[in-house]
Amino acid sequence: MAVKNEIHFSFPSESCNERIARMCVTAFISSLNPSVSELAEIKTAVSEAVTNCIVHGYRNRSGKVEILVRASDDNTVTIKISDRGCGIPDVKKAMEPLYTSAPEEERAGLGFAVMESFMDKVTVKSVVGKGTVITLQRKILSSVGALHN
Repeated sequence: MAVKNEIHFSFPSESCNERIARMCVTAFISSLNPSVSELAEIKTAVSEAVTNCIVHGYRNRSGKVEILVRASDDNTVTIKISDRGCGIPDVKKAMEPLYTSAPEEERAGLGFAVMESFMDKVTVKSVVGKGTVITLQRKILSSVGALHN
C-alpha cells in the first residue's frame, strides 16, 4: 500500500494541546470521508495516546509530543504518536486493562484498552529513558477512495 498523503507535527506536552492534536488528526482524516462513528473512534484513540504521552511519558515535566499521520491508497490511516519521556518498563503489563503507573492521580488504566477497541491495530514500542511510540492503524471502511491527489 502506497502512502497518498501524510502530515507531521509536534507540540509541547501540555494538557491543553491534547485537544489541538486530536483536531489536527481529525481534519487530516476527513479527506478520507470517514463516517461520523469512525472519526469519533479515531479521535478518542488519539486522545488516549496523547494523554498517555503527556501524563505518563513526561510525568510532571515538559517535553515534546510528535504525531505522524499517513493515509494509504487503500484508505488505511496510520497514526504514530511518540514522546521522548521515561519509557515503559513492561509494555505487556502496561497494556493490561485497569493497570496504571499513576494510581495516585486516580487514573483508570483503560487507555490502551480503549485504543485497541477503536483501532484495527495498536502497537507500542518503548525504551526506558528514551521514550515511547504508539502506532494506531485503522482502515476507513465507509470511504470509497475519497482521497484525491
